[in-house]
Amino acid sequence: MDFFKRHFLVPLIAVLALVAIAYIGVKANLEFVFGVVIPYLAVLIFFEGLIYRIISWARSPVPFKIPTTCAQVRTLPWFKRTIADKLDNPDTRLWAVARMALEVLAFRSLFRNIRSELRRDKDNPEKSRLVYWSYKWLWLGAIAFHYAFLVVILRHIRFFTQPVPHFVTALAEADGFVQFYVPTVYLTGVILVLAVTYLLARRIYTPTLRYLSLAADYFPLLLIISIGVSGILMRYFYKVDIAAVKQLAIGLATLKPVVPAGIGSIFYIHLFLVCVLFVYFPFSKLMHAPGVFFSPTRNLPGDNRWRLHVNPWNYPVKFPDYMHQEDHYREAMIEAGLPVEKEK
Repeated sequence: MDFFKRHFLVPLIAVLALVAIAYIGVKANLEFVFGVVIPYLAVLIFFEGLIYRIISWARSPVPFKIPTTCAQVRTLPWFKRTIADKLDNPDTRLWAVARMALEVLAFRSLFRNIRSELRRDKDNPEKSRLVYWSYKWLWLGAIAFHYAFLVVILRHIRFFTQPVPHFVTALAEADGFVQFYVPTVYLTGVILVLAVTYLLARRIYTPTLRYLSLAADYFPLLLIISIGVSGILMRYFYKVDIAAVKQLAIGLATLKPVVPAGIGSIFYIHLFLVCVLFVYFPFSKLMHAPGVFFSPTRNLPGDNRWRLHVNPWNYPVKFPDYMHQEDHYREAMIEAGLPVEKEK
């Protein structure tokens, strides 16, 4: 088994095994375990892991400012700084917040990113040229995936609240404005599956990415695809009792769990996969979501050239004066013929 098959098939088999575990568990009348116990454990592990990682990052020392190297033209008054320059290398906290906002909400660095490749001429192998092109398709797939995932999560609030907040109802109506199927097709669910499938296909079919990818890169993509597909199957093909699902969800949210009968295996498979994602999230690369706020290359203004930064954890250092140094090296200085203040 080669490198790719080993790192792709293992997470694929793991996801299929998770589906089988949930299905067999429900058939064995373990609805309470998969509907109450596992969700509570997943939420507990999720928040404990999230808090632990955030506290660890917050306590990590950042000894120096780490600004980007571009747009440092404030020290040269004859250059006019544009808005793009201030975003590339902000010199104030306000511009640093603006840069962070664009990074989080619009993936600005990914949008501006380019890749290069050295291509050789087939007719003349000694000739080569450097080719540049953008990552706009990657940016589009990433932003579609993240925003679709966000809308899907917000739409699910309706299962945990009674009455349903107005913004959730409005969001669901806007999401399902294209009515070509009964029940209403939510576009974000379809976009979510298509976007994450594109990200997975790109990782598989791009030789460089395929070589660099590990099982930890494939597993979350396969897991999210399985969550999206199970949700689509549950909504449009294998019907479940929505009233019973909401009763279970409200019971979980109010800490008064009730497991109604007749919900269906597909729902517990979907719920179990979501719980696995909750447990996996704090210990995986998915933590880049909160981690971006702790990145010193993004959250710090580049003001090194006009502000003195002193590390607060530096311990006091006593520097010896000249006479202490002469007392230590006097004999060697006299032997070398160097002048000294005291002969002995």
